[in-house]
Parts: sequence; C-alpha cells; structure tokens
Amino acid sequence: MKAKLFIFTIVCLLLIVLSACGSSASSDSEESAENNQKNTEASIGNEEEKTVTYLEEEYTVPSETDKIAAASLEAMEDTAMLDVQPIGAITYAGELPSYLAEDLEGAESIGEKTQPNYETLLSMKPDVILGSSKFPADVTEQLNKVATTIPVSHISTNWENNLNLMAELTGKQDEAEKVINGYKEDVEKISSSVESMVDEKVLVIRVRSGNLFVYPQDVYLNPVLYNDLGISVPEEIKSVEAQEMISLEQLAEINPDHIFLQFAEDENADQPNMLEDLKENQIWKSVKAVNEDNVYVNTVDPLAQGGTAWSKTKFLQGVQENLAE
Repeated sequence: MKAKLFIFTIVCLLLIVLSACGSSASSDSEESAENNQKNTEASIGNEEEKTVTYLEEEYTVPSETDKIAAASLEAMEDTAMLDVQPIGAITYAGELPSYLAEDLEGAESIGEKTQPNYETLLSMKPDVILGSSKFPADVTEQLNKVATTIPVSHISTNWENNLNLMAELTGKQDEAEKVINGYKEDVEKISSSVESMVDEKVLVIRVRSGNLFVYPQDVYLNPVLYNDLGISVPEEIKSVEAQEMISLEQLAEINPDHIFLQFAEDENADQPNMLEDLKENQIWKSVKAVNEDNVYVNTVDPLAQGGTAWSKTKFLQGVQENLAE
C-alpha cells in the first residue's frame, strides 16, 4: 500500500513539473511571437520613411514623396528641369512666374516668394517642402511644423546637389545625370570659343529698385563665366562677399568690356524706365561695354535664380550667342 502511494506521489509530481514546463514554453512562444510582431511593425515603419542627405545634413521624409511643395524659385526651377509636377509653388501677384508657368501648370499657389501661406500648405499635406537657404530662420521653422522642410541652396556652386536632391525625392536620378553631363559637355564646347576674351572684364549686373548690383564670383550667374568658362574674375568682383550695390561712377571705374544686364519690371516698379534712362546717362555712355554695344539685356529671364541647372543651362546658351566667336 505504501509502495503504491509513493508511486502515485511521484507521478503527480512529474505531471506538475511537465505542466509547468509546458506553461513556460507557451509563455516563451507567445513572447517570441509578440517580439516578432513588434519587429515587423518597426520594419514596416522604417520602410514608410527614409533619410535624405543633402549638403551634409540629414532629413527624414516619407519613403514616397509624390506631394512636393516647391516653396522657392530654386526648387521650382529644378522641378521644371526634371519635369516634376509640384502640388504647390510660390507666385508673384497670384501668378506663377511667366518663365516657369508652362512647366508648372496646375501647381496651386502657396503664397508669395518669401511669405509662404502656412494654412494653404497644411491643407495640401505635402510630403516634403523645398524652401530656400535665403529664408529667414523663423520662416523655415514654421514650415517644418507643416512637413520636413529642406532649404535648397541659393549658392550657384551647389547646383548639382540641388538637382540630385530633386532627383532622389522623385526617382529621376537618370534624368538628373543626363542634365548634369549635358551641361558639362556644352561648357567644353563653348570654352574654346571664348578663349580670346578670358582676360577681358565681363560683368553680370542686376538692376533692382533702380540700383545696380553685382554678386560674388560663386553666386547668381557668375560661376558660369568665371568657374565654368574660365573667364578671369575682375579684381573688383573678388572682394564682393554678398549682393553689393555699385554706383554708375564705380561701374565707369571698372569699365567692363562686356555687361550682362538683368532687369525685371517687378523688381523696379518705382523706376520702370530705368533702362531708357541709362541710355541717356553720360556716365553710362562712357563705359567701354556700352560704347562697343556689348551690353546684353536679360540673356535669361530676369527672375531666374542663377544657381540652378535651369538658370545655368539657359545662361550658357546666352553666353554662346553673345560672346562665342
């Protein structure tokens, strides 16, 4: 009898141990399944976002960035160059800039130049906003509350980075590569035809609010002349650090051989007859480029930003037409 009771007790203990092991295994299995699910969800979450590196800064954007708000002319020119249709773009007096209107037809206005409309942007729900490095910090900060905002550089020497950024966001890397290579090939072809004037003084002047402005050698349209085509940088330009106003007297002292003059009526509303007035000015007439009829007005659209693939390509064509022998 005692032997049977002992065997019965041993069997019960074994059953209890086996039951506990089963319960533990079940718990481990459930925990493993839960962890797998979390890992899967995390993986899916990562696939819904991607990191874009631009000018050594990282930006987190959705994996699909079909809804692009072009909140700067720099970005708008890049969309036009790669045939990208933004959902929104900046306007002038409610209208798309005429030189980009056809390419950006259908884009909704998101406000005027440096004053994007945050309410409009919120309603659009863009995947990414492409602003400008010229934006004040508070403007960029507000835009970031709507969606990740990337300040597209206005420095001309960053044009390839800008175009490649647009290409990465839209999957048009091949198209961007063709544009970049095509531009460089055209530079090589044109360089030989301007060799005779590499030591002449060539200036780009922009008329704004009735005043004459010049730019640093790596800003606006200047890099096409000085960096790409190898035309000598005038000493007076080497010391320029930002957009700088010059007087007619200073221009006469520089006495350039060629002038690329950019004049937009929108930027000279108070002096719409500025160009006509210049022609009658004796100091203006004393400049060598004026005397020799080497002043080229609006070689590219006067609102073109200069530091983009669109601007550089158009300006290079203009240089070829006016300077190439």
